[in-house]
Amino acid sequence: MKKNLLTAVLMTIATTILFGLVYPLVVTGLAQVLFPKQANGQLIQKDGKTVGSRIIGQGFSGPAYFHSRPSAAGNGYDSANSGGSNLGPTNQKLIDRVKNDVSSAQTDNPGKSVPIDLVTTSASGFDPHITPAAADFQVLRIAKERGTSVEQIRTILGKHTEARQLGVLGEPRVNVLELNLELDERYPMKRSARSQ
Repeated sequence: MKKNLLTAVLMTIATTILFGLVYPLVVTGLAQVLFPKQANGQLIQKDGKTVGSRIIGQGFSGPAYFHSRPSAAGNGYDSANSGGSNLGPTNQKLIDRVKNDVSSAQTDNPGKSVPIDLVTTSASGFDPHITPAAADFQVLRIAKERGTSVEQIRTILGKHTEARQLGVLGEPRVNVLELNLELDERYPMKRSARSQ
């Protein structure tokens, strides 16, 4: 019995060192060397400041910006409360919210079908992408607010539309933060318009 107890204690110490210290340090070191951007959160810098991450969504509500998917994480994009709403498709609260969001979105494009990802939340609450259809739905409003043509906005949108990974995985998508950053760079707004 004493021998078995000693073996169990030694195995616990050995596996703790191996899998609790050595393995995480090796994996972290390899990630930092081979994939430094990915290992550090794919942060986006502008003028020496971190403005966000390529893989974590954030909300945009101004009329001159492309809007992200709605977020059910806390009060919206709350990093301490990641998750979906967990409301079922027959839940009246969800139905009412989606109807209100559809009505609000249709003020920009009366009579036009609203892409589903502009009125439904993602599972994490932090989806950084929208579909090309959801982005295109917003082009008219943004062109008007930025004082430029629809074609110029669509050109930027095309540049930021990502294809399926390896040609088969996922769906085409648009990173909202990167798109909005380029809009600010190419078609900056006057200070009074930005503060609204």
